[in-house]
Amino acid sequence: MGTDFTWSTLLGTLASKNELSPEQCSWAMQHMLVGDATDAQIAGFVIGLRTKGETPGEVAALVAEMTQHANTFTTSTPAMDIVGTGGDQANTVNISTMTALVVAACGVPVAKHGNRAASSQTGTADVLEELGVAIELTPEHVKQCVEEVGIGFAFAPRHHPAMRHVGLVRKELGIPTVFNLLGPLCNPADAKAMLLGVADVQRAPVIAEVLAARGVSALVVRGDDGLDELSTTTTSTVWDITNGSVVKSTLDPTALGLTAVDAGQLVGGDRVRNAQLLRQAIGMDDRAAGDSARIVAIQEVVALNAAAALVAYDALSGQGIDGTLHDRVAAKLPQVREVLASGAVAEVLKRWIVLSQELMLRQ
Repeated sequence: MGTDFTWSTLLGTLASKNELSPEQCSWAMQHMLVGDATDAQIAGFVIGLRTKGETPGEVAALVAEMTQHANTFTTSTPAMDIVGTGGDQANTVNISTMTALVVAACGVPVAKHGNRAASSQTGTADVLEELGVAIELTPEHVKQCVEEVGIGFAFAPRHHPAMRHVGLVRKELGIPTVFNLLGPLCNPADAKAMLLGVADVQRAPVIAEVLAARGVSALVVRGDDGLDELSTTTTSTVWDITNGSVVKSTLDPTALGLTAVDAGQLVGGDRVRNAQLLRQAIGMDDRAAGDSARIVAIQEVVALNAAAALVAYDALSGQGIDGTLHDRVAAKLPQVREVLASGAVAEVLKRWIVLSQELMLRQ
């Protein structure tokens, strides 16, 4: 495949602001993931793509090649992922992680894909590890967690080991690149439904088009405050891919009966602090003095995101696809609030901790 391709021709194409072919993208990704590309070539490629602007065709080809190098698994029931690209610089609490736990407690299987913190203080892997979840599980053991507890964590380095060849370049560049898009799109369980947050408004439509072409039932979301989540500080923009095509709309939390909050109430801290806030938000720990208003704000933003995730998952089976996005999300909020108040989310986390630790001892 493409034996006549060279880095100089590919980089020249990007420098001329021209789109790469799927074959060129596959060639480049293959060379990067087997360690045949130099750091300069990798950096030139990702910066060239970013400067030109990645297209859906390019991203789709890179995703396909990256998946070929991944350690994957398949669950008996289609799983969903709640994930973000990161890069919003907001340093919020781990909203997507809490959302994933709530969705699992609602009975939806979740294969959460993630990593340690890159641009934020605390990534999904960091906070789960602090909570006691064993994160270094094999694909088969992650699958077992999903099927027995309802949620599993696919730690990116375990499932995408070939990405180690680009890790240093990503770290040294220190800016979002195409790899920030590829991670959320390369769920090792081939998630069929997603709530995917994107911080960069220019890249959200690209991701939406890739998901639509793959037949994934998804909501691609961006808070209009810049969060790679649905926000409760202001409105959010949503690219709705639950009915075959991409439909762009706006979601207003106040119209859903949620109270607009100050962004500072959603700011987290280090892994210890974020784990503490998570436990309080799901009712595992009593609320600490001074944290009450913050916990309410966290619960509200998690409820909003969880309701949206349920909308995306239901659409897989053709349920709840009629009506506006506002109405569909509103219909899910009572279920989410009930689950949050019931203690069911804390029970899911407790069971997950126990099972993941048991499985870790068997490895």
